Amino acid sequence: MMKGKQQEKFLTLYEPIHDRFERFCRARVFGNMEYQDLMNDTLLLAFQKLDTLKSEKAFLSFLIGISVRILANHHKKKKEDSIAEPTNFDLQDANANTERDAEVYMLYKALALLPEEQRECLILFEISGFSIKEIMEMQDASESAIKQRLKRGRTKLIEILTFESDYKTEEVQNGTK
Repeated sequence: MMKGKQQEKFLTLYEPIHDRFERFCRARVFGNMEYQDLMNDTLLLAFQKLDTLKSEKAFLSFLIGISVRILANHHKKKKEDSIAEPTNFDLQDANANTERDAEVYMLYKALALLPEEQRECLILFEISGFSIKEIMEMQDASESAIKQRLKRGRTKLIEILTFESDYKTEEVQNGTK
């Protein structure tokens, strides 16, 4: 396929799913790396491997599969390269100006505390809008495993967010904040 036609095909496939893919990347990498880096690396690799795409309908799954592998490699490399540094989840997003942005920040912060399979499952289902069947294929797991990850992930997320909220309320009431 000529480069120009390949670029055109790639953009045609990518434009309708851009927002969903960006939401996945933002939520999935919180606290570990910049989501733009993950998106750029994924898109570059996806463009290079476009001829391996089996179905155009599966383009978003194709991108997410690539991004998950990139993240796994990033985590592996990070573990090999670094001395155990605690991840700073208290970084403030300069763009979090509104209440909604602050809530999204807190959600991503809480998601980052979940076990990887639960976090990824919740992001794919709740944020990216994939069906349980699609997630089963992506995570190579049974329907009951996916449902269990969703249930446990939601429960843990509620605990984390409730604790955060209770803790902040207590700080304000005690005048320590």
